[in-house]
Amino acid sequence: MLNPSIDSLMKKIDSKYSLVSIAAKRARAMQDYKKYQLDSYESFKYVGKALEEIHSGKLSMKERESDTVYSDE
Repeated sequence: MLNPSIDSLMKKIDSKYSLVSIAAKRARAMQDYKKYQLDSYESFKYVGKALEEIHSGKLSMKERESDTVYSDE
């Protein structure tokens, strides 16, 4: 069973695609740099830890400005 639940995570980030993308990027950063934002985690895996950070509000999605063009587009 996923903890935190998908319903509670969807209240923080409105898209499942964005949720997966943010969690994966954060998990990779935690794995590479060993920097954590919470004092303790329930999960042992990096993706689970990233989801816990999203649920706690420490990690969120940056809103994109509508007139900005990014270099990867």
